Amino acid sequence: MESKSYSPDEWMQILQRPEKGKLKIYIGMSAGVGKTFRMLEEAQQLLKSGVNVQIGFVETHGRKDTAELMNGLPLIPRRTAFYKGKSLDELDVQAILLLHPEVVVVDELAHSNIPGSKNRKRWQDVMDILDAGIDVISAVNIQHLESINEDVKAITGIVVNERVPDKILQIADEVVNIDLTADELIKRLKAGKIYDHSKIQQALTNFFQPEKILQLRELALKEVAGQVERKVDYQITGKQTNFRHEHLLACISSNADIAQRIIRKTARLASYYNSQWVVLYVQTPRESNDKISLAAQRHLINNFKNATELGARVIQKKAVHIAQAIMETVNEQGITTVCIGKPHLNLFQIILKTNVFNGLLTTFSENDIDLVILS
Repeated sequence: MESKSYSPDEWMQILQRPEKGKLKIYIGMSAGVGKTFRMLEEAQQLLKSGVNVQIGFVETHGRKDTAELMNGLPLIPRRTAFYKGKSLDELDVQAILLLHPEVVVVDELAHSNIPGSKNRKRWQDVMDILDAGIDVISAVNIQHLESINEDVKAITGIVVNERVPDKILQIADEVVNIDLTADELIKRLKAGKIYDHSKIQQALTNFFQPEKILQLRELALKEVAGQVERKVDYQITGKQTNFRHEHLLACISSNADIAQRIIRKTARLASYYNSQWVVLYVQTPRESNDKISLAAQRHLINNFKNATELGARVIQKKAVHIAQAIMETVNEQGITTVCIGKPHLNLFQIILKTNVFNGLLTTFSENDIDLVILS
């Protein structure tokens, strides 16, 4: 076989192509644990070591100790934009790419950019910066992680709208948990080190309750421990042992809420196994474009987009029999685990009355494919 030959211009392009930057993420159970403080401490240490580190975007929230750590650090001017009559500051990605520091600090990874920006989310800005070969240090709270959104809602009673996909943690070269006990965090709050004094009582009544903090702390510790475990499996153990390579399939319908849960839970499984996954939507005749409601279509599109951001590949098929379409997809994609929602009918009735579904289970059994029924 002949090796591919390159022209001088092609070789120059290859040689000049930047390697992707490294990503370090500080994660915590809530605001006030010290993520931004730790990022700035690291930036100061890098600066003293002669590294070209610059601040892309950091919000001190008026915290004196944090603001003092900004002293001496080179700042990249923010991009000023107008939205609904207000002047707002945003991360200036183009300025970062032009200045091209070795390392840039970008806080609040889950931030939503104002409409009209190149990217909807700051995490997407960070991806562009990494693609340019610049290292990024960033931070996020555990409640902003997409796949545990339901868990956070159950703990806090709050729907977190600004979220980042799990794949951001998966691609990170390093994830560091900033941990505090509930007592330490509440002491910081009461001392005015997290919010202005006028907001302290409201925070104590709502989010900053010991039992809620404890549960969020557990989520953060588990998430970071899981990331470390997966990295060990992938980088060390996986090279020594022939593990079964998982490939998950999430089967969704046009039911927006159920589909969203299936996507999030399958994303968690895929993250746990560090595996590829696919989302399958089968359009039956009763859900054809002229019969399905516009609202259902919008929800489907949103769920497809959400699945893609979480790292899935979306497959859409038209079929009369859903189970038959699932079997075809399993064979085509080399699926090892199929995830479905809890059937509306009794599962055993379906098995007894539906030959196709019975055939599906037989196929799974014969080919060592797992079936996971998600609540």
